[in-house]
Amino acid sequence: MKELVFLKLGGSLITDKTQPYTPQLDVIKDVALQIATALQTHPNLRLVIGHGAGSFGHVPASEYHTRDGLPRSSPLIHRERDGTEDNYWKGFAEVWYQASALNRFVMKALHKAQISTISLPPSSSVIASDGKVFVWETTPIRMALSSQIVPVIFGDVVFDEVRGGTILSTEDLFMHLAHALNPERILLAGLEAAVWEDFPARTRKIQKITPGSFDVISEGVGKSTGADVTGGMESKVNQMLELVQKNPKLTVQIFSGAEPGNIVRALTGEMLGTLISA
Repeated sequence: MKELVFLKLGGSLITDKTQPYTPQLDVIKDVALQIATALQTHPNLRLVIGHGAGSFGHVPASEYHTRDGLPRSSPLIHRERDGTEDNYWKGFAEVWYQASALNRFVMKALHKAQISTISLPPSSSVIASDGKVFVWETTPIRMALSSQIVPVIFGDVVFDEVRGGTILSTEDLFMHLAHALNPERILLAGLEAAVWEDFPARTRKIQKITPGSFDVISEGVGKSTGADVTGGMESKVNQMLELVQKNPKLTVQIFSGAEPGNIVRALTGEMLGTLISA
């Protein structure tokens, strides 16, 4: 049986989140080579890659409040447009452009590593409802996997039937895909070596988080370093806890993708960082 794994390359890993529109090209190249190694040495591994928007998407998203949606809630049709709404859609398109620009850097590195990949932007296939995936035709992802092609998704703008538009993070997308595709593992690779009980001091690493244990430690987990409109670490952990509660066979790892070799080690089954399980 082939194992299905979701791998997220965090925006903090592949960009400098403190410097707008700054890709970490050496990191992206190294990560792609590690992924290629894992796929070559473990032919039964099936992979869905997702990546964050980092300093590309989060900067304009923060400026234009793209995730929040239109500044007033009313039906999306039969209403007069105003300057505020026009500015929102200007920002929506800018976030799309920047997120797509980062995706091109990632796809170029994967292509150079000779991995058969295809980018499937959520903006073209997902409709949200109040900030959550409502409709997503996942057949192209399934067909890519069955054709030995690695599908790549990323944090992106999507149209939203309640908000007008919004942003879905890679974790938001994984939440939906996990129900549709039933992966065995989800790997979240960022800069942090683990989830910390005392962020940002980082003196107490959390080895394992379960739905029963997180309430006790959640206060110290913290948010994010640099621009992040999608909630940071606490939000990620809460989303993954929700997933493992619904699918007790699923495990999630949060670990550093910046440490040499960590991506290939995690992909090939080594336990790194913090484990989230039911």
